[in-house]
Formats: sequence, C-alpha cells, structure tokens
Amino acid sequence: MARVLNIEIPNNKRVVISLTYIFGIGRTIASKICADAKVNENTRVKDLTEDELTRIRDEAKKYTTEGDLKREINLNIKRLMEIKSYRGIRHRKGLPVRGQCTQKNARTRKGPRKTIAGKKGNK
Repeated sequence: MARVLNIEIPNNKRVVISLTYIFGIGRTIASKICADAKVNENTRVKDLTEDELTRIRDEAKKYTTEGDLKREINLNIKRLMEIKSYRGIRHRKGLPVRGQCTQKNARTRKGPRKTIAGKKGNK
C-alpha cells in the first residue's frame, strides 16, 4: 500500500478515491491535488510510479489534514464554549448544534433514551 501523509491509501482504487481516505481531503481537493501533480485521476494507485507518488505527497502537504485539522476543529469548539455562544452552549449540553428538532429525534446527539418511572400518568 502507498503512504501519503502517513496514511495507508488503498492500492486497487483510483487515485482520486483513495486520497479521500485521508481526513480533511474530499473529492474536490483530491482532484485538485491530482491536477497540480499532473497525475491522471483514473489511474489506480498500484500503477503509479514513485515519481508520481512523490509529486502527490508534495501537493497533499499544502493542505491541513489529519491531526492538525482535528486539533483546529477542537480548538474552535472550545472557543465557542468559552465565550458562551449559543453554539457553544449546545456543544456543552450535548444537543444538536445546527437547529435540528429535538422533541422526537436527535438520538444520535442525545444518546439512548433515559426512561423516567411514573411519567405515563396516574390510573
């Protein structure tokens, strides 16, 4: 397997698709990297020469990826929580941040249901 930015990318996929296995690189940036490195997007990773791989690595280094990007995202979230903005409060409470309804849904964000005994009503 080929290594780009210390990540093993799959050998039998096209270059554009296998570059998306790196956190922070999507289809658009992957095709930009291929264009700048002058590599055909449709070639398989196993068919790349060592020269083409080094050009891809050099182009990929120009973007913020993996650990640096995750650190930056976490710092942004911490900043929102420190200044007590609406989004920061939602992050702290573990609720959906982008305006989704929470009455019936939002189980992904809120976690499993916590049942409360005796809530149904008195008979």
